[in-house]
Parts: sequence; C-alpha cells; structure tokens
Amino acid sequence: MSLPLLTLGVMAALAAGYLVYGRFIARQYQLSDGNETPAERLNDGVDFVPTRPFYLLGQHFSAIAAAGPIVGPITACAAFGWGPCLLWILLGVIFIGAVHDFSALVASVRHGATSIAEIARTNLGPRAWLCLSAFIWIALLYVIAAFADVTAQSFLGRSEEVEGISGTFNRGGAVAAASTMYLGLALVMGLVMRFVKPPMWLATLIFVPATLLAIWGGTRVSDVLVLPAKTWYVIILGYCLAASMLPMWLLQQPRGYLGGFVLYLAIGVGTLGILFGGFSIEQPAFAKEMATIPQWLRGGAEAPGVTQLLFPFLFVTIACGACSGFHGLVCGGTTCRQIAKESHCKPVAFGGMLLEGFVAVIALATVMIVAPGSEASKTSPSTTYGNGLARFMVALAGGEGSPGLLLFAMTFGTMAVATFIFDTIDVATRLGRYLLQEITGRKGPLGGLAAAGLTAGLPLVFLLSSEAGSWRAFWTLFGTSNQLLASLTLLGVTVWLVREGRRCWYVVAPMVFVMAITAAALALQIGDGVRSVRLHGGLVYEPRQLNAWVALVLAGLAAVYVVDAVLALGRALRARRGRGKTGPV
Repeated sequence: MSLPLLTLGVMAALAAGYLVYGRFIARQYQLSDGNETPAERLNDGVDFVPTRPFYLLGQHFSAIAAAGPIVGPITACAAFGWGPCLLWILLGVIFIGAVHDFSALVASVRHGATSIAEIARTNLGPRAWLCLSAFIWIALLYVIAAFADVTAQSFLGRSEEVEGISGTFNRGGAVAAASTMYLGLALVMGLVMRFVKPPMWLATLIFVPATLLAIWGGTRVSDVLVLPAKTWYVIILGYCLAASMLPMWLLQQPRGYLGGFVLYLAIGVGTLGILFGGFSIEQPAFAKEMATIPQWLRGGAEAPGVTQLLFPFLFVTIACGACSGFHGLVCGGTTCRQIAKESHCKPVAFGGMLLEGFVAVIALATVMIVAPGSEASKTSPSTTYGNGLARFMVALAGGEGSPGLLLFAMTFGTMAVATFIFDTIDVATRLGRYLLQEITGRKGPLGGLAAAGLTAGLPLVFLLSSEAGSWRAFWTLFGTSNQLLASLTLLGVTVWLVREGRRCWYVVAPMVFVMAITAAALALQIGDGVRSVRLHGGLVYEPRQLNAWVALVLAGLAAVYVVDAVLALGRALRARRGRGKTGPV
C-alpha cells in the first residue's frame, strides 16, 4: 500500500471527523458566546486569563502532546503491526478521544473552571470526589516520573559519529542545550508580551525564528550540557516545581505558544516527508503471531509476556495517540481558565485531540519506513521518531544535504520529542498542585508550594532510587491508568448530562468501551504480578509486582467511584421521573 495515499486518507477522515462529528457534539452542548466564561469573570492575570483561541490551541496542544502519541504507536507497531495501530488511532481519536477532551473542557467551563474531581464532587458526592482525586494524583505521579525519565534520556550525552562529518556530535547535549535556550526564550517572550505588549504577529515573527536559531545553536555547543541521568532528574523536576508556581503569562503561555510551533513544524515536516519524500512502507501491517489471553493463561516457558496480548494491550500501549484521561486534567486544570468564549472549546479541545491523533500517525510512519531487522529498527521509540523526522527533512532538501542540515535535522527531531514531554510534565506538576490545594483547602502561596513540592518530590525520589530508563517497565500501567481515567471522566460527565436532562449516549458508548478495555488490562497486570511473586518471591522493586500493587489500588478507587456514579444516576433519573420528565438519552 502507498504511504502517501494512506496518509491522505487519514487526513481526510480526521478533517471529516472535525467538521461533521465535532459539529454534532458541539450542538449537544448548546455552546453560546453569550455565556460568561470563568476566564472572563475571574480574570486575575495569573491563573485566569482570557486567551485568543489560536494562542490557546498552541499552549493546550503542546501540553497534551507528550510522549504518549510518539512512544505508544511506535512500541505497539513493533508488537502488533501498523494495521491495528492505525485503525485504533483513527477510530479512537474521533469517536472517543476528541469527544472526551471536548466534554471535559465544556464541563469544566460550565462548572466554574473546576477540575474533573471537583465536578465529581458536585454531581456524584464527596466519596467519589475523594476516590477520583486519589486516582488522578497517583496517575499524575506516573506521568511525571515516566516523562521526566524520557526527557532525561534524550538529554544524555551519548556521542555518536555522524556519517560524512568529521569529529563527534553529541546529540543528547545538543538537545539539552537547545531545550534550555528554548525555555529561556519563552521567559523573555512572556515578559515582552506582558510589559511591551507588541502585536502577536510581530512577536511570532521574532520568537518563532529565534526558537529555530536555538535549535541550531544547540548543535554548536553540543558538548556543554553533558550530565548524568540522575543530575537531569533533579534539574528537570526542580524546573517543574518552579514552573508550576509561576504565573501562566510568564512561562506556560509563551512556552506553550512556541512549543506549539515546534509541534506544528514537526507535523509539517512529517506530513511533507511522508507525501513527497519518496518513502515506502517496510513494516508488515500485521505481526506474524498475535499472542492471546489463553496462551498467557497457560503459563510456562512458552507463554507470551502480558504486554504482548493484542487485546487489551494494543489500546493501552498506544495510549494518548487515541484517548487520554490526562487531557481531561489539562482541560479542567489550565485550559478551562483561559477559554474566553464557549465556542472556542471546539477548536481547542476537539481540534487539539485530532491534531494529536495525527502526531500519532506521523510517529507510526517513522517506524513504518524502517526495514524489519535493521539496526534502525532496534532503537528506542524516541530515537526512531527523531531519526524519522530527520530523514524526512533531509529528503525534502533533495538528498543527504549538508552536514549542518543533518545535524540540525537530528537535533530538531529529538528536540521535538523533548518539547512534547517538557511542556507536559510542568503542566502535570501544576495540575497536581491544583488538585492537592483543592483537597486540603490551602489556597495560598505556601500551600501551593507544598503541594507542588510533594507532586514533584515523590517522582524525584522514585527516579533517584531506580535505574535510568525505568519508564519502560511502567509504560503499560501508565497507559492503562490514563485511559481508565478517561472513562471515569466520561462517567462523571454522563451523570452531569443526565441531571441536566440532556442526551448522553455519545459519551456513554465510548465510556463503556474504554472501561471494559482498561478493566481487562488492570486484571491481567494484577495477575502478572501474582505470577511474578510465585516465581521470584515478594520483591519491592520488581516492576511487575509494583505495577500489580498500584493496579490493585487504582482498581479499588475506580470501583468505588463507579458505584457512587451508578447511585447518582439512579437519583437523577428518579428526580426526572418525579418532575414528569424523561428526556432523551
């Protein structure tokens, strides 16, 4: 099958999803720009800031597009083939992921820019709120630990010879230097926009090219920021702590805006490279052997690993590329506080999720063009993605290109991954701060610092006590908890819609589907941990056993939440019947 034709078909499907299904979902919520949003009503210049939709889309997109839509599809392709991956990405992102993001953002805006946990307290009760808050916080710790480790790995100073170029080029050091300069530019832009107030087009003309200049500058000083992984853990999580406390106008908004352009450029390079780079599909559409649950249940030396099972691990491995509960946290944490008009929810949330789905398709393409069994097929997912973007860029330049172009392309490709992740982990820390402040009721600066310190500090302790690269062992549970959170969010939205007397089937159907998948994935990971205990005895730091314990806690919290949601639904339906209203479902 032709890679360009396949990609054009995907682009057409995503566009149709936005124009047709996105419009249908928007009509269900009856959005009106006559309704005052929390950003307008509570504008304080720090947390509540009405923001233009294009500017906000860049910030929102850079916050949600982390390692998930890159690492997930590439990892899943190696295990299952690109056919099932592409099908799930396309159907999942339109009918589940985008609906989830849009619904979470609208619900948060309509509830006064509160988190999805606070929405649960309003509609389900205090016990459901407490269970969901605990679930979210544990999931955020996994996000921060895993993504901080991925970022540190991209910053490691591993020198490599570049063919045709004399000397050495430290790719990790170049990415670290470029990323540091990028964050410095964001701070400068935030100050300029706050106090100088230039027109947005002028700021864009200055700071976007400056970001590309920072990438080039990283290639010139690639041996300066060469540090051990654990030093990077401290620096990255220290940055997250500081960033989570700064006003959004100073760092998060400008960094998100510039990061959005990096992502747009990565999408542009990927799209043009796929369409006009002359690449063909090398990977098989389906893996030769698909592992099944009965094979795993039989056990023994020939049993496949639990993560090799097509069902349910195809879905949770791809994770954010099709559906992500973390996006609901972004929607209900930072984005809802910047929505100036209700109509902006559709392009920011529904459109942003479809863009992330296309990021996942480009990531999938970077491994589809790699020959099976080659050395390039044995690299890490982030390296595969970075190398793929570099190949696309060089091909568009007409061949091998100059040595400088090759270095720039390699740095750009890897920095795109780092940018995706960097923009997520500080948002995750800020969200953890918001969540703990809601739970404790401590709204002041000291309460915020304590909440942010705990949210960033626990992942730091975990990373410092683990081996570098430990994120790989926890990816599947991260994907499972992430998608289970999405189904719990949709369940909370369902209760709210029923109480409002609105149709809700368009959130109920994806909620049931995702909950069934993630429940099966949790059960299998708990079983895998039990099998590990039987084989090796109880080991505190054995990943399968640790995952099993965390999965058990998450399953318990989710079960209590579901019970309370069912009870709340019953109360809402009885109240509607008492008023003589049945309403559509």
